[in-house]
Amino acid sequence: MKIGDNLKKLRESKGLTQQEMADLMHTHRTGYSKMENNQQDIPVDKLVFVAKHFGIAVDDIIFFNEKNNVPNEVSMEDTAVLEQLKLINELDAEEKNILLKLIETFVSKKRFKDYLQKNIATL
Repeated sequence: MKIGDNLKKLRESKGLTQQEMADLMHTHRTGYSKMENNQQDIPVDKLVFVAKHFGIAVDDIIFFNEKNNVPNEVSMEDTAVLEQLKLINELDAEEKNILLKLIETFVSKKRFKDYLQKNIATL
């Protein structure tokens, strides 16, 4: 699925019109419509702005409502990893939050890099 399709799903999930999204992104409605219909690329700064406005990560827009092949259940057979998870669970709330933000940053970076590599060939 393309980013424009995901942008449309995000807009609809928030109950906004194309005009309201265009206003939010400081762009003309026809330009926004072209972005949503995958006729025009979405500037990265606009993508970042929308993500911040809705309190989500950029990759949440890129992969909106996709499972990304993440299993529903995760089984841990590696005791070293399980021990690390237990130690992380013992951290105070602020330390956990910092660690989770670091992980989210690395995952977002990888997903964005993978997305660009996958779609660079179509340019």
